[in-house]
Amino acid sequence: MVHTALLYRSPEEHLTGVGGFVRAALAADEPVLVAVPGPRLGPLRDVLGSGGAGAGFVDMARLGRNPGRILAALREFAERHEGRPVRIVAEPVWPGRTPAEVREATRHEALLNTAFAGREATVLCPYEVTALSPAVLADARRTHPTLIEGGRVRPSPGYTDPSVVGGDCDTPLPEPGPGAVGLAYAGGDLARVREFAGAWAGAASLGAGRRGDLLLAIGEATANSLAHGGGRGTLRLWRAAGGGGVVAEIRDGGRLADPLAGRRRPALSSTDGGRGLWMIHELCDLVEVRSTPRGVTLRLHMADV
Repeated sequence: MVHTALLYRSPEEHLTGVGGFVRAALAADEPVLVAVPGPRLGPLRDVLGSGGAGAGFVDMARLGRNPGRILAALREFAERHEGRPVRIVAEPVWPGRTPAEVREATRHEALLNTAFAGREATVLCPYEVTALSPAVLADARRTHPTLIEGGRVRPSPGYTDPSVVGGDCDTPLPEPGPGAVGLAYAGGDLARVREFAGAWAGAASLGAGRRGDLLLAIGEATANSLAHGGGRGTLRLWRAAGGGGVVAEIRDGGRLADPLAGRRRPALSSTDGGRGLWMIHELCDLVEVRSTPRGVTLRLHMADV
């Protein structure tokens, strides 16, 4: 497995680096997936022309709105081509990402090294040097064993063990502002949790579709607390700052033993905690995960639309 950060300084450098990567994959008859933010897709298709017809293209701004969804999609692509080398372009961080999204994207980048270990896969992750902060670029150097910068390929001197990076992502979450409501729950309380959350979501004027998604995600998270998190937990709900949707926080005394849980589409017969976490990632616009010796916290962000 080769995991490389492409540190580019201009749209032309992005096109050259990603376009050359895709052409090399197609010339070698290797399946290739390109997942970059939507505005980058048109220029890439134009520069590749008919020669890029064999590549798959995905808008990362949609796929990776919640960074916790990305790894499952990349793994599914690789598994569809089991036994063949695959190449993937994945740009999980772009200008305008919130700090919370960037932190979870950094966690994803670290976990990718673990999830793809031993596979014949080459993953190229572009980072826009002139528009991203020094801290974001430092994390790119920590999560990628190899760098391409100024056309030069070299090992990253800052590369760090994925478990260390994951631990560094478990920073304390800020407390919600005024207006947060809470409910402690234990065994037998799931109906009460749903009633409490449903009433709050209705009062918060969340649309019917989004309300259903939120209640399903909360149900999966609180059920996981009872099954794997010590049999009890706490639910808190509040409006996001600036009116940008709602946030549900589920906190319990469990441990996230497998950091890759929820980042692979489970089999239909699966009954373990990974299935619930996968559903949560698919339903929510952002999932913040914190796993510490004190327990596990999930913050589920849901936009109004």
